[in-house]
This record gives sequence, structure tokens and C-alpha cells, in this order.
Amino acid sequence: MTYVPHSEADRQAMLQTIGVKSIDELFAVVPEQVRYPALKLPAPMSEQEILRELQQMSERNRDLQHNLCFLGAGAYNHFVPSVVDHVISRSEFFTAYTPYQPEVSQGTLQTIFEYQSMMCALTGMEVVNASHYDGATAAAEAVIMAVNVARGKRRKAIVSPFLHPEYRQTIRTYTQGMEIQIVGDESTRNDLAALAAMLDNQTACVIIQNPDFLGRIESPEALSDFAAKVHAAGALLVVSANPISLGLLVPPGEYGADIAIGEGQPLGNELNYGGPYLGYFGCREEYVRKMAGRLAGQTIDVHGQRGFVLALSTREQHIRREKATSNICTNQALCALAAGVYLAALGRCGLSQVAKLCYHKAHYAAERIDGLKGFKVDRAKPFFNEFIVSCPAKPGKLNRKLLKEHNIVGGFELGRAYPEMEDKMLVCVTELHTRDDIDRLAKALKEVAS
Repeated sequence: MTYVPHSEADRQAMLQTIGVKSIDELFAVVPEQVRYPALKLPAPMSEQEILRELQQMSERNRDLQHNLCFLGAGAYNHFVPSVVDHVISRSEFFTAYTPYQPEVSQGTLQTIFEYQSMMCALTGMEVVNASHYDGATAAAEAVIMAVNVARGKRRKAIVSPFLHPEYRQTIRTYTQGMEIQIVGDESTRNDLAALAAMLDNQTACVIIQNPDFLGRIESPEALSDFAAKVHAAGALLVVSANPISLGLLVPPGEYGADIAIGEGQPLGNELNYGGPYLGYFGCREEYVRKMAGRLAGQTIDVHGQRGFVLALSTREQHIRREKATSNICTNQALCALAAGVYLAALGRCGLSQVAKLCYHKAHYAAERIDGLKGFKVDRAKPFFNEFIVSCPAKPGKLNRKLLKEHNIVGGFELGRAYPEMEDKMLVCVTELHTRDDIDRLAKALKEVAS
């Protein structure tokens, strides 16, 4: 960025315009004793010296290039093909924003259209937008959309206790003041049967996660039966899913989900210190007018050539906010582009292979850890790439030792989200982990536990 200073003539012109004679007069309202505070700053340094100091400071960071990571819980360390960064680093995509003028935004509109199309195929939904800020935002928007579909006559949302805890918090934050009742996640005993028992004529939607936050998988048959009960009560079924798992598992659209949501970070987006991410959001076509966000569509121009347009973008999102489906007026277009490039690069077979690698490597890790003295893996239900481990000591203490002594980032301490699970951790394995990595984790756990 180039810094262009104001000349004295510029400053005088600005002061004259606002009706003051000097800079001191402009800041006269600031108490004199705090106007020019003494700042305890180090001596000035050259650019070369500053860069060296910043480099030294950065070396204190714990990065995943030099540390093994078995932490998941909603953000996952997957391999990102180099083509992803190559495409999204092109200058025309750096400021990927809402393409209001289709005649000059064909490239951006096409990338959005391709992303939507691939996500529809992945989730089994008829329409996917592009996109929301993150998975938590998408969950909150799903609740609001379900209430709008019911024309405000149903204002109850049943939420599984095994939906990501941050998603549940965000739902409550978003719906403050909207007179929407959030129930279901008060107890971890509330399984699908318990959630179904809460259905009534006030229920707008039920939100579940599969695989759930604890990594466990429900069978398609159980989910189909549950969807039938939700629909019989006149409510919508919302399903949150890790998109990588959909390379292996039955997609939400095939067992009756009306809305499919989730965190799109695993699709070609790095961990990025927790963001920015993208929330994917899909629904049945009959509900598209109630969906927040944007839809790009494919058409032909007056010359019969293929073209792309912004097919749906509720105008009230920009001007009459009280009429809007949502007051979010942007999207994570660059992150959605990364997801689209990732899906196109891997293809159907590649994504399936990644999902299978995650599944099988996680099960190998579970066998190795389950064989350690004092550790016990929960095998009550099938799991994808995350699993619950009961530990012989506090997981937080084990994790601190793992990081300090072995350069390993351990699993998620489940007591942070579920107090009754204070002795358990959630271990995540992805395709990036080798057999040696997993064996190293098992050996390190054995040592730190002793």
C-alpha cells in the first residue's frame, strides 16, 4: 500500500470545511491530560531489524508443519492439493464478493455455480447456496428458515445435544428476541428416540448431526425412520454433516433431510487459525424462496451462448432489512471457490478415497489406543474419523505433556463441552496421518499416562 501524505494546503482546506482553525482546536474536546500520553515504545528500528524480530517471535508458534495433530472437533487438518492455492491466488479472485454485475462477473458466477452443483451432488439436496460464514452460522440460519417456512406459526426448534456445542451456542445467540424456543440439548441422554418424543404442533425443525460431534454414525435406516416422524409432525429435518464423510456415507438428502448444513473447511481450506471458513447450506427446491444467501444460475444470452447470472438474491437483504430472509449480505466466496476447486480436483473417486482413508486410519488408531493400559475406546456405535477415548488421567494434563514432551497436539477435551465426560477426549485422524504417526501417538500416550 502506498502512503500519500496530505499537504499543508490539503489540511487547511479540510479544517476550513469543518469549521476549525487548527488541529489543536479540532481535538480540544479531548481532555488535555490524556491528549498526548507518554508511550513506552522501544527505540526505532529499521525494516530489516523489524522483520528479523517478527520472524523470531513467529518461531514461538506451534504449527502443524512441525507438530502432529489429532485434534478435530469441527476443524480438520486435511491435505490440500497445490492447485487449490494456485487458483484462489489469482488476482481476479482475491476480492471475490457478491457479483452484482453479471456481464463483468462471469468467472466468479461460474465458480459459484460449479460449487453449488458439486455440493448438491455431495449432500443429495436440490439447491445449495454459496455460502454462509461458517457451519455455526448455517445452523442458526436453518432454524430461522424453518420458522419462516412455517410462516411463524411454529417457533420451536429441537436440537440434538450432539450437534457441535458452538453451533448450539450460535443458534441461541442468533435467535435472541425472536421468541423461538430451543430445546433438546439439555441432556446427553436425548437420543433420536428422545428427540422424536419432543415433537409437537409447535415444532418448526429438528437439528441433528451425522456423524455427530462425538464422531458416531447413525444408520440410514434409523435416520429415515426419524425423518418420517419429523415430517409426520409437520416439521423440517435439518442435518449437519462433515462433508468429507459424505464421500463414504449416505448423504442427508437420501434419508429425508429437508435442509443440509455443515462446515465446509475440510474441503480445500486450511485450518487458518480458526477462520475464515464457509458454511454450506442446502435445501429442497420448494423452500428456496425462504433460504438466505445467493444462488448463481446458468442460462444463455441473446447470442445463444452459455452465461451465468445471480439467479436468486433477495433484494430486501440490501435495502429493506426488516423484510429480509437474513441480514447477512455477503458470503465466503473465496472459501467456497477453494472448496469447489478441491472437489473438482479430487472428483468423485478421489473424495471417496479420502473418506475411506480417514475411516480406516481412525479405526487403526482406535485399536492401538484401546490396547493401552488405562485407556478405553467407546465402540458402542460405529464412528467415522473421530472417536471417544476414556483416559486414566485428566485429558488436559495428558495433552499438555503430549505437546511439551512429544510435539503432539492431542484430542479435544470433552469435559469442556460435556461436564460428565471430564475423563474423556475426542481423537481425530485424517488421511494425513501415517501408520508411524499413529504408532507414535500410542507410544506417547503410554508414556505420559505412566
